[in-house]
Amino acid sequence: MEVLNLREVIDIDLLQRIQDSFGEATGLAVVTVDFRGIPITKYSNFSKFCNLIREESYLREKCYQCDAFGGLEGARKDKPYIYRCHTGLVDFAIPISVKGQFVGSVLAGQVKLDEHEISRLEYITPGSTEWQQDEKIMESFNEISVIKFEKISSAAKMMSLVINDMVEKDVIRRIYEELNVKTLNLIEQMETRDLINEELKEKERNALQPLINPHFILNTLNTVSRLTIIENANRTQNIVFVLAEYLQYTLQNINKLVMLKDEISQIDRYLRIQRERYGDRIRSEIRIAADVEKTRIPSLILQAIVDNAIVHGLEPKEEGGMVQIHAYSSNEFTMIEVKDDGIGMTHDQYENALAEDNCKKNQAKGISISTVNMFLRDHFGDGHQLEIIHNQLNGTTVIFKLPTIQRSVTYVENTFSG
Repeated sequence: MEVLNLREVIDIDLLQRIQDSFGEATGLAVVTVDFRGIPITKYSNFSKFCNLIREESYLREKCYQCDAFGGLEGARKDKPYIYRCHTGLVDFAIPISVKGQFVGSVLAGQVKLDEHEISRLEYITPGSTEWQQDEKIMESFNEISVIKFEKISSAAKMMSLVINDMVEKDVIRRIYEELNVKTLNLIEQMETRDLINEELKEKERNALQPLINPHFILNTLNTVSRLTIIENANRTQNIVFVLAEYLQYTLQNINKLVMLKDEISQIDRYLRIQRERYGDRIRSEIRIAADVEKTRIPSLILQAIVDNAIVHGLEPKEEGGMVQIHAYSSNEFTMIEVKDDGIGMTHDQYENALAEDNCKKNQAKGISISTVNMFLRDHFGDGHQLEIIHNQLNGTTVIFKLPTIQRSVTYVENTFSG
């Protein structure tokens, strides 16, 4: 439990002014003490007698004990407490509690009551008499006036109302200040976290940026294309044209959201290049519903999944196989499936495929499945991660969904074979 300091929860300067005004108006002496009875304000309207008493260290300690015990008794009763101090004078204690914790009290009095009224009050600590041997102290004691019990009782009630209202306002102010500090700290932490996350994402995205000047690559391909015309190498010329279009699209759309139909055209170029390499071993089938053609998708994401299917699923298989791409609408979403009939995945490969630490490990090999999964989650939320299914007749199916932008009702089919 936090130990509260009275100086931290109440405006001491304002309290001193209230205390001084109260003492002047009522003729009572006033002081505010902490829970140990140690004064935290200056004495207000203190009697000559009490000042003399407190000049003696052993008597001053008795006064502090009275102040502490008076405050504690008031806190126990949860109301102003009127009592006799060790010298027999009458005081009252206004307990100050914050969040149920007693932190101090306002003490006032230093007066006498007539014999009939004072008899109903108890000493807060054992009485002391040694000071009565001091003529000067006794003279000042006799100067203290006698007042009615009703006056000191009314003064205690009034001071209690003032102090409780003041403490309540100061506590509310302190709570607001603490909340404000916590809110500012939380905002700062969130902004720092978001900044770090954005920097990490930016670095991961920048890892996809080309390391070679794109204009150099395209100009080189144009030079190669002209050479193929001169040498009548028509097949080479065609593949160079496709590669140039492929690279131009890739360089223009890095880190962008593109329409699904444009990404499918890029997949077509990619597959044409791969068929030049693998021949009849690689076959493909693409079926895209026309009502999802304008769905937005992060560029290169779909190609990465197709590339993974070919490199890890079909290439190790001697006879090659088929990769199928299917996109259709379902419940306000565009569903995309990439299916191959390759060698499939082992249990360990399946477990590790989506692990985020694979993003950095596979960076040099292209865009990994785990990176694709991360991109989808960052762009569209946690409900859009990849789902990987091991097919019964070998092979793997990767499924994910995207928010659909526009729809119609027919299918556009584009089927390729080696």
